[in-house]
Amino acid sequence: MGRGFFSKAMNREFLPARLTAARPGGRGRIVLPPHARGMRIGLFGGTFDPPHAAHRAASLLAMRRLGLDRVWWLVTPGNPLKDAQGLSPLAARLADARALADHPRIDVTDFEADLGTNYTYATISYLLERCPGVHFVWIMGADNLRHFHRWQRWRDIARIVPIAVIDRLGPSLYSAANAAGQALAWARLPESAARALPLRRPPAWIYLHGLKSPLSSTALRAAARASNRDA
Repeated sequence: MGRGFFSKAMNREFLPARLTAARPGGRGRIVLPPHARGMRIGLFGGTFDPPHAAHRAASLLAMRRLGLDRVWWLVTPGNPLKDAQGLSPLAARLADARALADHPRIDVTDFEADLGTNYTYATISYLLERCPGVHFVWIMGADNLRHFHRWQRWRDIARIVPIAVIDRLGPSLYSAANAAGQALAWARLPESAARALPLRRPPAWIYLHGLKSPLSSTALRAAARASNRDA
């Protein structure tokens, strides 16, 4: 491997779902999806309110292009940058996400509620501590990259985990030109290096083209609200 790459662990012994003690503010003991040292796992976080076909398509795209073993959907209790009023119950969102994912290598989890956090940096830091040797990649849509500079400790997130940005219809045109995209431009890899990203020492990120889905949970919620008003 060239400079900046981790050596890939050879131990592929599969670990069962892992129980650890919850942190203050959480619901109880934390159960993580199955994982193993040396695995490449994508982390796809969001409220999933509602989950939709583009979530699944983005996960499969990332799985294929990045050579991921699994993708974890992190169904968060809430988004600190969005109004939580009107957010569907976590249990309902979790069930809907599991029904939609319907893939043997996509794990849907709400362990952030047990961890007691809504913040990505805290989630990733916890996983890096509890899952040594696992190569995590944070997956986000281009619409999230546009607002990434507003996330708590966004520079630290980029410092501790590689990031894959999935293109979206509309946001893709401007997302890389925003504050975070410009600040991290030096760490952007060519798309041809996608398969190496999970083993790359962060900061490192990549932009994956090919999805171009117009679907968004925000738009679907707004359409549902309008339909309920008209009913």
